[in-house]
Amino acid sequence: MKLLATQAHVVVPDWPGFGDQPRPPVAWTPEALSSFLDYFVHSEVPALHGTIAAGHAATYALYLAAQKPGILGRLILVAPTWRGPLPTIANGNRPIFGAIRRMVGLPVIGPLIYRLNVNPFVVRMMVAGHVYSDPNSLSAQQKKEKQGVIEAPGARFGSAAFVTGVLDRVDSREAFLDLAHRARPRILVVYGAETPPKSRAEMEALTTLTTVRCFISPRGKLGIHEEYPAAIEPVIMEFLCT
Repeated sequence: MKLLATQAHVVVPDWPGFGDQPRPPVAWTPEALSSFLDYFVHSEVPALHGTIAAGHAATYALYLAAQKPGILGRLILVAPTWRGPLPTIANGNRPIFGAIRRMVGLPVIGPLIYRLNVNPFVVRMMVAGHVYSDPNSLSAQQKKEKQGVIEAPGARFGSAAFVTGVLDRVDSREAFLDLAHRARPRILVVYGAETPPKSRAEMEALTTLTTVRCFISPRGKLGIHEEYPAAIEPVIMEFLCT
C-alpha cells in the first residue's frame, strides 16, 4: 500500500478484531465483518475505483461485490483464501475446533493457551511453512509491528475465530466461485508459485472463471504482498489503469 500510495489515493482499514489496538472480547462472526466492510465502503470511500483484498479479506470483498455489483470497483485479490487454517489442514470443520475457541476465550487459561500458540518458535514455524518464502525477509521494524498485532489486548478472540474457521464467509469452493461469478467486476488474482498446495488449488480454481485475470509471481506464498510488494505493485497498477 505504501508503494501504491505514491501513485493513487489509498485508504487502508483495520478489520474489527484485528490490528494493533485493544480488542473487546467479542464472538466475531462473518456477519459482523461483512457489516463492517459495507459500512466502511459507504461511509469512508463511496466512489472506489478499485479494491485490493488479501487472504481471507478477498472472500469478504467478493461477498459484498456479489450483493452490490460495482460498489468495490475493480477487484484485486492477492493470495485469496476462503477457509481458515485448521479447516484447511483437516479438510473440513471438526468438533474440536469449537472446544479450542471456548478454551481460548476463558479468562485465565485462555491467554495462556494463546501465548503458547504464538510464541516465537511457533510463529517462525508457521511463517516458514506457508506465509513467507524467506522467513528472514522481514525487517526488524516489520517484525516489531507483527509482534504488536499478536500482543494487542484481546487479540486472542479474533485470532481463534479465524484459525478455527468461524470467520469463513463461505463453506465450499463452489460457493467461493459463485461469489466471484456473481460479483461481475473485472478481477485480478495475484499469487505466488510457492503457495501451499491446498490454498493454491483454490486460487487456481478461481482463475478458471472468464472474468478473472491472473498473475503468478515466481516467488511468494500467502504473504506475497508483504514479502514481495515491488514484484506485484506494477501488475496491480496496470490492471487499475487499463
